[in-house]
Amino acid sequence: MKAIVLKGFGGVEVLHPAEIAVPEIGADEVLVQTRSISINPVDIKTRSGKALSQRLKDFDPIILGWDIAGIVSAVGSNVTEFSKGDEVFGMVNFPGHGKAYAEYVAAPASHLALKPKNIGFQQAAVSTLAALTAWEGLVDHLKIKKGDRLLVHAAAGGVGHFVVQLAKHLGAYVIGTASAKNKSFVLGLGADEFVDYTLGPLEQSIGSIDKVFDNMGGENIDASFKVMKPGASILSIPSGKNDGVEEKAAAAGFSGYKMLVSSNGQNQAKIGSLLEAGYIRPHISNRYSLEQMAEAHLQIETGRTVGKLAIDI
Repeated sequence: MKAIVLKGFGGVEVLHPAEIAVPEIGADEVLVQTRSISINPVDIKTRSGKALSQRLKDFDPIILGWDIAGIVSAVGSNVTEFSKGDEVFGMVNFPGHGKAYAEYVAAPASHLALKPKNIGFQQAAVSTLAALTAWEGLVDHLKIKKGDRLLVHAAAGGVGHFVVQLAKHLGAYVIGTASAKNKSFVLGLGADEFVDYTLGPLEQSIGSIDKVFDNMGGENIDASFKVMKPGASILSIPSGKNDGVEEKAAAAGFSGYKMLVSSNGQNQAKIGSLLEAGYIRPHISNRYSLEQMAEAHLQIETGRTVGKLAIDI
Protein backbone atom coordinates (compact mmCIF):
# COMPACT_ATOMS: atom_id res chain seq x y z
CA MET A 1 0.00 0.00 0.00
CA LYS A 2 1.02 3.63 -0.45
CA ALA A 3 2.09 5.59 2.60
CA ILE A 4 4.04 8.69 3.57
CA VAL A 5 6.81 7.88 6.03
CA LEU A 6 9.21 10.04 8.00
CA LYS A 7 12.94 9.84 7.32
CA GLY A 8 14.06 11.59 10.49
CA PHE A 9 12.67 14.86 11.84
CA GLY A 10 12.92 18.25 10.20
CA GLY A 11 11.39 20.15 7.29
CA VAL A 12 8.98 18.80 4.69
CA GLU A 13 11.89 17.07 2.97
CA VAL A 14 11.67 14.28 5.59
CA LEU A 15 8.24 13.26 4.24
CA HIS A 16 8.80 10.37 1.81
CA PRO A 17 6.37 8.28 -0.27
CA ALA A 18 6.78 4.54 0.29
CA GLU A 19 5.24 1.18 -0.52
CA ILE A 20 4.72 -0.82 2.68
CA ALA A 21 2.71 -3.84 3.78
CA VAL A 22 -0.97 -3.51 4.68
CA PRO A 23 -1.08 -3.58 8.50
CA GLU A 24 -2.33 -6.61 10.38
CA ILE A 25 -5.10 -6.05 12.91
CA GLY A 26 -5.51 -7.23 16.46
CA ALA A 27 -8.61 -8.75 18.03
CA ASP A 28 -9.96 -5.35 19.08
CA GLU A 29 -9.10 -3.52 15.87
CA VAL A 30 -10.58 -2.93 12.44
CA LEU A 31 -8.77 -2.40 9.17
CA VAL A 32 -9.91 0.81 7.50
CA GLN A 33 -9.39 1.53 3.83
CA THR A 34 -8.91 5.26 4.06
CA ARG A 35 -10.76 7.51 1.67
CA SER A 36 -9.74 10.80 3.25
CA ILE A 37 -7.54 11.98 6.10
CA SER A 38 -6.80 15.34 7.67
CA ILE A 39 -3.81 17.01 9.27
CA ASN A 40 -3.33 19.36 12.19
CA PRO A 41 -0.64 21.61 13.69
CA VAL A 42 0.49 18.66 15.85
CA ASP A 43 1.51 16.86 12.65
CA ILE A 44 3.82 19.72 11.72
CA LYS A 45 5.25 20.05 15.23
CA THR A 46 5.91 16.31 15.43
CA ARG A 47 7.51 16.21 11.98
CA SER A 48 9.85 19.03 13.01
CA GLY A 49 11.01 17.16 16.14
CA LYS A 50 8.63 18.59 18.74
CA ALA A 51 5.22 17.57 20.11
CA LEU A 52 4.94 13.75 19.90
CA SER A 53 8.31 13.13 18.24
CA GLN A 54 9.88 11.58 21.34
CA ARG A 55 7.01 9.09 21.60
CA LEU A 56 7.45 8.04 17.97
CA LYS A 57 11.21 8.23 17.42
CA ASP A 58 11.86 4.51 17.96
CA PHE A 59 9.24 3.27 15.48
CA ASP A 60 10.28 2.13 12.02
CA PRO A 61 8.69 3.30 9.87
CA ILE A 62 7.19 6.41 11.47
CA ILE A 63 3.88 7.30 9.85
CA LEU A 64 2.23 10.51 10.97
CA GLY A 65 -1.46 11.35 11.10
CA TRP A 66 -4.44 10.55 13.29
CA ASP A 67 -7.59 11.76 11.46
CA ILE A 68 -9.22 9.23 9.15
CA ALA A 69 -12.43 8.43 7.32
CA GLY A 70 -12.95 5.33 5.25
CA ILE A 71 -14.47 1.89 4.83
CA VAL A 72 -14.00 -1.09 7.12
CA SER A 73 -12.35 -3.88 5.14
CA ALA A 74 -11.74 -6.36 8.00
CA VAL A 75 -12.68 -6.68 11.68
CA GLY A 76 -10.91 -8.27 14.63
CA SER A 77 -12.35 -11.28 16.41
CA ASN A 78 -13.56 -9.25 19.40
CA VAL A 79 -15.18 -6.46 17.40
CA THR A 80 -18.98 -6.43 17.41
CA GLU A 81 -19.85 -2.78 16.76
CA PHE A 82 -18.58 -2.63 13.17
CA SER A 83 -18.83 -4.88 10.12
CA LYS A 84 -17.01 -5.10 6.83
CA GLY A 85 -18.28 -2.37 4.53
CA ASP A 86 -19.18 0.12 7.28
CA GLU A 87 -18.21 3.72 6.66
CA VAL A 88 -16.37 5.06 9.72
CA PHE A 89 -14.38 8.04 10.94
CA GLY A 90 -12.30 8.94 13.95
CA MET A 91 -9.08 10.16 15.54
CA VAL A 92 -6.93 7.04 15.87
CA ASN A 93 -4.36 6.25 18.58
CA PHE A 94 -3.89 9.82 19.75
CA PRO A 95 -1.59 10.66 21.42
CA GLY A 96 0.40 7.77 19.99
CA HIS A 97 1.31 6.27 16.62
CA GLY A 98 -1.74 6.87 14.45
CA LYS A 99 -0.22 5.89 11.07
CA ALA A 100 -2.94 7.71 9.13
CA TYR A 101 -0.83 8.79 6.14
CA ALA A 102 -1.59 5.53 4.38
CA GLU A 103 -4.11 3.69 2.23
CA TYR A 104 -4.99 1.31 5.09
CA VAL A 105 -5.01 1.95 8.84
CA ALA A 106 -5.33 -0.54 11.70
CA ALA A 107 -7.56 1.25 14.20
CA PRO A 108 -8.92 0.28 17.63
CA ALA A 109 -12.67 -0.10 17.23
CA SER A 110 -13.15 2.01 20.36
CA HIS A 111 -11.62 5.01 18.56
CA LEU A 112 -14.11 5.05 15.68
CA ALA A 113 -17.72 5.93 14.99
CA LEU A 114 -20.04 5.38 12.06
CA LYS A 115 -19.80 8.15 9.49
CA PRO A 116 -23.04 10.10 9.10
CA LYS A 117 -24.66 9.19 5.80
CA ASN A 118 -25.34 12.82 4.87
CA ILE A 119 -21.67 13.90 4.75
CA GLY A 120 -18.76 12.84 2.59
CA PHE A 121 -15.49 11.23 3.60
CA GLN A 122 -13.64 14.55 3.39
CA GLN A 123 -16.08 16.26 5.74
CA ALA A 124 -15.87 13.33 8.13
CA ALA A 125 -12.07 13.18 8.14
CA VAL A 126 -11.72 16.84 9.12
CA SER A 127 -14.30 16.49 11.91
CA THR A 128 -12.07 14.42 14.15
CA LEU A 129 -9.14 15.80 16.19
CA ALA A 130 -10.25 19.42 15.84
CA ALA A 131 -13.92 18.69 16.56
CA LEU A 132 -13.07 16.40 19.49
CA THR A 133 -10.80 19.09 20.94
CA ALA A 134 -13.63 21.60 20.71
CA TRP A 135 -16.10 19.18 22.33
CA GLU A 136 -13.85 18.09 25.20
CA GLY A 137 -12.70 21.64 25.83
CA LEU A 138 -16.17 23.13 25.97
CA VAL A 139 -17.99 20.31 27.74
CA ASP A 140 -15.41 18.68 30.02
CA HIS A 141 -13.15 21.61 30.93
CA LEU A 142 -14.98 24.92 30.49
CA LYS A 143 -18.34 23.29 31.22
CA ILE A 144 -20.05 25.77 28.94
CA LYS A 145 -23.69 26.51 29.65
CA LYS A 146 -26.51 28.55 28.20
CA GLY A 147 -25.91 32.28 28.49
CA ASP A 148 -22.14 32.10 29.08
CA ARG A 149 -20.15 34.82 27.33
CA LEU A 150 -17.44 32.85 25.54
CA LEU A 151 -14.37 34.39 23.91
CA VAL A 152 -12.80 32.23 21.19
CA HIS A 153 -9.29 33.12 20.04
CA ALA A 154 -8.44 32.14 16.43
CA ALA A 155 -12.10 31.48 15.71
CA ALA A 156 -11.48 30.89 11.99
CA GLY A 157 -9.00 28.05 12.53
CA GLY A 158 -9.43 24.30 12.59
CA VAL A 159 -10.40 23.98 16.24
CA GLY A 160 -11.82 27.49 16.52
CA HIS A 161 -14.44 27.14 13.81
CA PHE A 162 -15.81 24.03 15.55
CA VAL A 163 -15.74 25.77 18.95
CA VAL A 164 -17.89 28.63 17.65
CA GLN A 165 -20.52 26.28 16.25
CA LEU A 166 -20.59 23.91 19.22
CA ALA A 167 -20.75 26.75 21.73
CA LYS A 168 -23.69 28.32 19.92
CA HIS A 169 -25.44 24.95 19.87
CA LEU A 170 -24.89 24.72 23.63
CA GLY A 171 -26.43 28.17 24.15
CA ALA A 172 -23.41 30.41 24.70
CA TYR A 173 -22.99 34.01 23.55
CA VAL A 174 -19.88 33.74 21.35
CA ILE A 175 -17.28 36.38 20.57
CA GLY A 176 -14.67 35.29 18.03
CA THR A 177 -11.29 36.82 17.23
CA ALA A 178 -9.54 36.60 13.87
CA SER A 179 -8.08 38.90 11.23
CA ALA A 180 -10.39 41.29 9.38
CA LYS A 181 -10.48 39.16 6.22
CA ASN A 182 -12.19 36.37 8.17
CA LYS A 183 -14.93 38.51 9.73
CA SER A 184 -17.71 37.26 7.46
CA PHE A 185 -16.58 33.66 7.90
CA VAL A 186 -16.60 33.83 11.71
CA LEU A 187 -19.97 35.59 11.86
CA GLY A 188 -21.30 33.07 9.34
CA LEU A 189 -20.42 30.29 11.78
CA GLY A 190 -22.87 31.85 14.22
CA ALA A 191 -20.63 34.10 16.34
CA ASP A 192 -22.53 36.93 17.99
CA GLU A 193 -19.61 39.34 17.82
CA PHE A 194 -16.33 39.57 15.91
CA VAL A 195 -13.09 41.17 17.10
CA ASP A 196 -10.20 41.97 14.77
CA TYR A 197 -7.24 41.07 16.97
CA THR A 198 -4.93 43.40 15.00
CA LEU A 199 -6.75 46.60 15.95
CA GLY A 200 -5.59 46.95 19.55
CA PRO A 201 -5.99 45.61 23.07
CA LEU A 202 -8.96 43.33 23.66
CA GLU A 203 -10.24 45.45 26.52
CA GLN A 204 -10.98 48.24 24.04
CA SER A 205 -13.55 46.03 22.32
CA ILE A 206 -15.05 43.60 24.84
CA GLY A 207 -15.43 42.72 28.50
CA SER A 208 -17.37 40.67 31.05
CA ILE A 209 -16.18 37.32 29.64
CA ASP A 210 -17.19 34.14 31.51
CA LYS A 211 -15.13 31.59 29.56
CA VAL A 212 -12.17 31.77 27.17
CA PHE A 213 -11.21 29.10 24.61
CA ASP A 214 -7.66 30.04 23.64
CA ASN A 215 -6.23 28.49 20.47
CA MET A 216 -3.15 30.71 20.33
CA GLY A 217 -1.43 30.73 23.74
CA GLY A 218 1.42 33.02 24.72
CA GLU A 219 0.47 36.65 25.23
CA ASN A 220 -3.17 35.89 24.45
CA ILE A 221 -3.47 34.28 27.88
CA ASP A 222 -2.49 37.50 29.67
CA ALA A 223 -4.58 39.60 27.29
CA SER A 224 -7.61 37.44 28.07
CA PHE A 225 -7.29 38.07 31.80
CA LYS A 226 -8.02 41.76 31.15
CA VAL A 227 -11.51 41.04 29.80
CA MET A 228 -12.55 38.15 32.09
CA LYS A 229 -15.01 38.43 34.97
CA PRO A 230 -13.82 37.55 38.48
CA GLY A 231 -13.96 33.77 38.81
CA ALA A 232 -14.02 33.22 35.03
CA SER A 233 -12.27 30.29 33.32
CA ILE A 234 -9.73 30.00 30.51
CA LEU A 235 -8.70 26.90 28.55
CA SER A 236 -5.49 27.23 26.52
CA ILE A 237 -4.82 24.58 23.88
CA PRO A 238 -1.42 25.05 22.16
CA SER A 239 1.22 22.87 23.79
CA GLY A 240 4.44 24.75 24.44
CA LYS A 241 2.57 28.05 24.40
CA ASN A 242 0.23 27.40 27.33
CA ASP A 243 2.75 26.58 30.05
CA GLY A 244 1.77 28.00 33.41
CA VAL A 245 -1.78 28.92 32.43
CA GLU A 246 -3.17 27.23 35.56
CA GLU A 247 -0.82 29.09 37.90
CA LYS A 248 -1.19 32.43 36.11
CA ALA A 249 -4.97 32.17 36.14
CA ALA A 250 -5.11 31.22 39.82
CA ALA A 251 -2.90 34.19 40.75
CA ALA A 252 -5.29 36.50 38.86
CA GLY A 253 -8.42 35.05 40.48
CA PHE A 254 -9.45 32.81 37.60
CA SER A 255 -9.52 29.09 36.76
CA GLY A 256 -7.02 27.99 34.12
CA TYR A 257 -6.84 24.73 32.21
CA LYS A 258 -4.87 23.03 29.47
CA MET A 259 -5.69 19.73 27.82
CA LEU A 260 -4.52 17.12 25.33
CA VAL A 261 -7.36 15.47 23.49
CA SER A 262 -7.45 11.68 23.36
CA SER A 263 -9.07 9.15 21.05
CA ASN A 264 -12.65 8.44 22.08
CA GLY A 265 -15.18 6.70 19.86
CA GLN A 266 -18.12 7.63 22.09
CA ASN A 267 -17.35 11.33 21.77
CA GLN A 268 -16.73 10.84 18.06
CA ALA A 269 -20.23 9.40 17.78
CA LYS A 270 -21.59 12.53 19.50
CA ILE A 271 -19.80 14.64 16.90
CA GLY A 272 -21.36 12.41 14.24
CA SER A 273 -24.84 13.09 15.58
CA LEU A 274 -24.22 16.85 15.52
CA LEU A 275 -22.95 16.64 11.94
CA GLU A 276 -25.93 14.56 10.89
CA ALA A 277 -28.36 17.04 12.45
CA GLY A 278 -26.59 20.00 10.84
CA TYR A 279 -25.67 21.69 14.12
CA ILE A 280 -22.03 21.81 13.04
CA ARG A 281 -20.51 21.85 9.58
CA PRO A 282 -16.80 21.56 8.81
CA HIS A 283 -15.17 24.05 6.47
CA ILE A 284 -12.57 22.62 4.10
CA SER A 285 -10.40 25.37 2.64
CA ASN A 286 -8.03 23.16 0.63
CA ARG A 287 -7.85 19.58 -0.63
CA TYR A 288 -4.69 17.67 -1.48
CA SER A 289 -3.64 14.22 -2.63
CA LEU A 290 -1.45 11.95 -0.49
CA GLU A 291 1.44 12.78 -2.82
CA GLN A 292 0.95 16.48 -2.01
CA MET A 293 1.47 16.02 1.74
CA ALA A 294 4.45 18.38 1.81
CA GLU A 295 2.31 21.16 0.29
CA ALA A 296 -0.37 20.52 2.90
CA HIS A 297 2.21 20.76 5.69
CA LEU A 298 3.52 24.04 4.31
CA GLN A 299 -0.02 25.43 4.26
CA ILE A 300 -0.55 24.56 7.93
CA GLU A 301 2.81 26.16 8.73
CA THR A 302 1.54 29.52 7.47
CA GLY A 303 -0.76 29.74 10.49
CA ARG A 304 -3.39 31.20 8.19
CA THR A 305 -5.46 28.15 7.31
CA VAL A 306 -9.18 28.83 7.49
CA GLY A 307 -11.02 25.79 8.78
CA LYS A 308 -9.44 22.49 7.82
CA LEU A 309 -7.46 20.69 5.10
CA ALA A 310 -8.53 17.35 3.61
CA ILE A 311 -6.19 14.82 2.03
CA ASP A 312 -7.78 12.52 -0.53
CA ILE A 313 -6.49 8.95 -0.57
